[in-house]
Amino acid sequence: MASKFQFLERGAIKMNSKKKAFKGNVINGIDNAILKDYVIIVENNKIKEIGPEKEIEIPYGMELIDLKGHTLMPGLIDCHQHLSGANILSFKNYRVAMFEVTPQLLQMYILLHAQISLDMGYTTLRDLGWITNEGHDTKELIAVRDSINLGLFAGPRLIVAGWAVITNSHLDVILPKNAYRDPDLYGDGPWELRKQVRKRLRMGCDLIKTCASGGGGTDQEEVHVRNMTQEELNAIVDEAHAFNVPVACHCFTPESQKMAIKAKVDTIEHCVFIDDEALNLIKKTNTPVIPTLAHRSDRAIEIRKTNGTAEFVTDKMKSIQPYTKETFKKLCENKVNIAMGTDTQIDPERGKNSRELEIYVDYGMSPMDAIKTATKNAAEAINMDNKIGTLEKGKVADIIAVEGDPIKDISILQEKNKIKIVMKEGKIYIDRRPGKNKFVIHNDIWDWERPI
Repeated sequence: MASKFQFLERGAIKMNSKKKAFKGNVINGIDNAILKDYVIIVENNKIKEIGPEKEIEIPYGMELIDLKGHTLMPGLIDCHQHLSGANILSFKNYRVAMFEVTPQLLQMYILLHAQISLDMGYTTLRDLGWITNEGHDTKELIAVRDSINLGLFAGPRLIVAGWAVITNSHLDVILPKNAYRDPDLYGDGPWELRKQVRKRLRMGCDLIKTCASGGGGTDQEEVHVRNMTQEELNAIVDEAHAFNVPVACHCFTPESQKMAIKAKVDTIEHCVFIDDEALNLIKKTNTPVIPTLAHRSDRAIEIRKTNGTAEFVTDKMKSIQPYTKETFKKLCENKVNIAMGTDTQIDPERGKNSRELEIYVDYGMSPMDAIKTATKNAAEAINMDNKIGTLEKGKVADIIAVEGDPIKDISILQEKNKIKIVMKEGKIYIDRRPGKNKFVIHNDIWDWERPI
């Protein structure tokens, strides 16, 4: 199912027409080894040439950026973000933030959180929506996306989801139970949910997010509950696909995964528990799975405890951990198509997206395969692999330069001082090389890396 999201056709300003050549070692997102002593030539917003240094002639007068000791990689992609989660600034209690942060202020949080991800090498984010007592964040996300595409602000490429969910679903009970809910935000029955899809698409969403099971981050439900009927889920997916728009589905349980595969959803989010039947269906259909393991890590639970989360919820998150590891190992062993997503919201910290990759490696995935989940696999999962996700001639020049070798130490992707250059669409937004100091966020305004 092709996405209608076409970032180059949305009127984005081509802000850099200069030609550049990069020289260094390369992870191209395709090969299984680092390519030594390569050259990448960028013209306008695309990769014009890429190959071994001895085979690529650098035109006279072209700016050459020599990155000896660095690794050039595709811009990273996080397929499961919640940029509205107010987790780094004024409010220590996320429930308070839900009521105190106005939609106007929320929009500013979204932009800042997006820029923090760009700062760490993430040139594309897929945001799956959030909610406050004033409603969904859809309009705010779309406004930030469009402002970035128009060149008004620096930021990563945003792919924005709108929700189509039932009353009392997991995505409803994120709100405290006595909070006001706009009745227009939920639907029950196939035709109400079809209308939800149509309304979100009219707003300008790039995909639809729905929910087929319970979840782990709320205190009003259990994980093993069904969140809609098969008929309702079929209606959501059919309606979205009628408009050539993909669907992401929250699926903790084998039952919800089977429902999602039957409905022909485009990505399965979380996949905490699994059985052989669900595993075989996912493998047979090659449906991408976004595991979001960082969201249930010990670090995430620690953050939750400082942000007003009930003990019942953190206990539930901890109890799920062994199953996430077991399921992830089964997915890897069966060569399921895994795309990276962090589920960053209240936790984990902004800018630490690549902790997800370190968890993958800790659970047995090779570092190169882990990197592919955030490059090639992620681009395929979001239907943008014809433009981004790998370093190839003719593709958009989303390139990052990392000091060191992330294959030897995947954790360096979490170190800000190691992310030396971040280029999106041929423009360098971050340059931390000595004497350069080009940023989109300045720590003298806010230290977003401060410890809890």
